[in-house]
Amino acid sequence: MLKNKLKKTLQNVQVRIIKKLWKIFCHKLQESMNQIQFSEKKCGGSSLRVFLSLLDANFFKDNQIEEIAKGVNEFNIPIIKANRKLVASKNGGLQYHSPLLFNAHWNNLQAQSVHRATKRFRYPSICKIKKPESEEDIAFLSVLELGELIKTKQVSSRELTQIFLRRLKKYGPILESVVTYTEELANKQAKEADELLSQGVYLGPLHGIPYGLKDIISVPGYKTTWGSKSFQNQVIDMEAWVYKRLRSAGAVLVAKLVSGSLAYDDIWFGGRTRNPWNIGEFSTGSSAGPAASTSAGMVPFAIGSETAGSITFPAARCGVTALRPTFGTVGRTGVMSISESMDKLGPFCRSAIDCAVVLDVVRGRDPGDPSSKDSSIDDPFLVDISKLTVGYLDDAEMEVVHVLASKGVKMVPFKLNYTVDSAQGILNFTMDVDMLAHFDQWQRSGQDNVYEAQDQWPTELRRARFITAVDYIQAQRARGRLIEEIRESFTVDAFIGNATDWEKVCIGNLVGLPVIVVPTGFKNISDPPSAGSRRRTTITTGIYAPPNRDHIALALAMAYQKVTNHHKQRPPINDLGPNDKIPDASIVAYPPRVFGP
Repeated sequence: MLKNKLKKTLQNVQVRIIKKLWKIFCHKLQESMNQIQFSEKKCGGSSLRVFLSLLDANFFKDNQIEEIAKGVNEFNIPIIKANRKLVASKNGGLQYHSPLLFNAHWNNLQAQSVHRATKRFRYPSICKIKKPESEEDIAFLSVLELGELIKTKQVSSRELTQIFLRRLKKYGPILESVVTYTEELANKQAKEADELLSQGVYLGPLHGIPYGLKDIISVPGYKTTWGSKSFQNQVIDMEAWVYKRLRSAGAVLVAKLVSGSLAYDDIWFGGRTRNPWNIGEFSTGSSAGPAASTSAGMVPFAIGSETAGSITFPAARCGVTALRPTFGTVGRTGVMSISESMDKLGPFCRSAIDCAVVLDVVRGRDPGDPSSKDSSIDDPFLVDISKLTVGYLDDAEMEVVHVLASKGVKMVPFKLNYTVDSAQGILNFTMDVDMLAHFDQWQRSGQDNVYEAQDQWPTELRRARFITAVDYIQAQRARGRLIEEIRESFTVDAFIGNATDWEKVCIGNLVGLPVIVVPTGFKNISDPPSAGSRRRTTITTGIYAPPNRDHIALALAMAYQKVTNHHKQRPPINDLGPNDKIPDASIVAYPPRVFGP
């Protein structure tokens, strides 16, 4: 009996102790909540603050937390639900794997270091070209034409370099397209190119040819600003792989060209890059500098980048020919990264032939970039286009369709069929999470608070903080399903369609499709000055090919440009027309987001 009483008493004591401890715990928890100093507002504010502290992300301001909560509800959750329904409806299934595959081979780099030599393209010969009398005419020659002038010693690399430096300094401030003139380096490289030629050493079609690099590509001794106030004094002591390739081919770097801030759009710390064909509007896309500078004859070619539209959009807006190659074709060592599974480098040029020449030089495996590979692209100059079947979408420019048909290409109506309806959401999840991983410290240190455009990266990366690992992987599995469906649907050798349609931009970058942007004409600007204007709106189309079939897209573009001259037209930056002046900054319609690299 006594034992039972003692037992019961002990139990009562334990209950009281537990209750007291619970009361103390609740009191302490309330004290901790009070110390957070965040009054409950919308979306369960204090709870969200506690959740952020559990993620070691308790550095956002009150208004930013409200903004994040709103963005998560309106943006993240619908995409999360769509991806779950798409690829995660069955437990344990491996039907849809992620395309981001892990390679566990420790000696992978050494194993890949022994590889076959890439076979070079056979460029067409340029004969009997004579040096034009005016610098303007020289500036708009093609790469192969300039190369022939150098090879035949009608012009020296030093002379050519000075011509383009003068144009860069004249039009760069108007277009706001140049970050840094690399004049000292250019003069040195041009001198070396001339000396080699005098010794009988010719390095190929880029020998002595000036060019520009998007300013996310590092060159020792010069700033690599990434277009942002946060990094405008940054110098990266590294030779980017693409710069090495061009230097070894004898090309001469004359300028670092504008990248939109952290490769988001055409806004950078020095202004906003304009379109040479209509300087009342802007270039769009973070490769704004390469597109505008090539269009205006300030460089014969330039290297830009794309993660989601930053080659295609500015090329289309500025009326130049540009290639977004297959993912992995050009190495990215020394280049600012947004998304390691989508970033690509590509050339902006006068023509498809020039794009092929530049691509031939910069393609190949970069030992510092595990995603790069030995190029399996065939020679575009040897493609028999009469054996190709090419589809055309509803939004294709029909002039291209008719020209290619007249050259023996089998042209057929075409449509890409796929069931994945969240391509844009998959791209956003992939890009934003990857970008945040690369700029985690930038956000944590509060540098995003002084970013040039608060409604761009700062908003997206704060929201990305709330995408869980599970939901990121589900997005990659959904991406894997999309890749498979596009592969099965791609029943033609290539297809023609709008290069700036946002759905196709998202799909192309998620799948890794190459596309070449081709100028196809011009139309009058809307609301021109009453006295008239020579400003124009460019018309372009895209020629898409399956991965590693860049040569097919290039061959088709070259065939079209052989009998048309849209790509040879010059923008009216010297002569806008009667009483037409450079207008104030105008509001331009933009796609949802346009990114490089």
